[in-house]
Amino acid sequence: MDYDLIIVGGGPAGLCAGIYAVRRRLKTLILEKGLVGGQLALAPEIGNYPGFPKITGMELAAKMEEHAKSLGVAFDSSEVLRIQDEGGVKKVATPDATYSAKAVIIATGAVHRKLNAPGEDAFLGRGVSYCATCDGPLFAGKTVAVIGGGNHACEDAAYLADIAKKVYLIHRRDVFRAEECRINHVREKGVEFIMNTLVEEFVGGSMLAKIKLKNTKDAKTSTVTVDGVFVSIGVVPMHALAGDLGVDVDGNGYIKVDGSQMTNIAGVYAAGDVTGGVLQVAKAVGEGCIAAIAAYEYIKQPYWSKDRKHE
Repeated sequence: MDYDLIIVGGGPAGLCAGIYAVRRRLKTLILEKGLVGGQLALAPEIGNYPGFPKITGMELAAKMEEHAKSLGVAFDSSEVLRIQDEGGVKKVATPDATYSAKAVIIATGAVHRKLNAPGEDAFLGRGVSYCATCDGPLFAGKTVAVIGGGNHACEDAAYLADIAKKVYLIHRRDVFRAEECRINHVREKGVEFIMNTLVEEFVGGSMLAKIKLKNTKDAKTSTVTVDGVFVSIGVVPMHALAGDLGVDVDGNGYIKVDGSQMTNIAGVYAAGDVTGGVLQVAKAVGEGCIAAIAAYEYIKQPYWSKDRKHE
């Protein structure tokens, strides 16, 4: 065996799982091809994670990564191509190696959902963005719009209000899904709300210049001149590896798990945004903790777990 436990994904769920696993003396590897911290690292501000009244996502992700590494979690930035179940052995293949482990935790997270409006792909990186933290500073003193109605959209709008000259928050419904405190915060920052409105097209030349809008109640159309648009309408679970493995997913593509975070395949667990539900850091680390402890019991079969079902 190369490892006792392999964790695919280095977001909050994967990092927390790694911490719990090595503290239980499991030889543990985290495979993360992208930014360690995942979506967390892109958050401009985290204000609801216990112990950190105000911290950027990047800072919190760095602290989690440092914690995991200090305890001995191994990291590999290779892309995972496939996971194979061979009963007591799980094989995880990357372009350069194939690792084996007794258990696997899938913590691949989710990616930004697209509007799929004309021009969206064409202006990506030329006015269209999915990450306010990454690209917000490029629009200092300019006019931007945020598309969405949830907590993340409000966070992006509040962050951009400190950078841009003008910020619109465009939502397809007449009420936001976001928490009231976040909505009030955005309103206090002078963000202009455009409700009951869909973005129908992104228009421009070499760079984005405006967006075409349609009111969902009266079907009237309009245009708004903008330098940039930040799409913040939720996420899509990264379940491809799980699907290829034969792991069950629900109708929205989220991995199905039981109370121990185990999937329908013994020794294969899932945690974090890829399992759906409340997409929050606290929930992700909680699931990572549960998955790691369950994986330990599956691998080591301690006396107190003899009456639990692992196979």
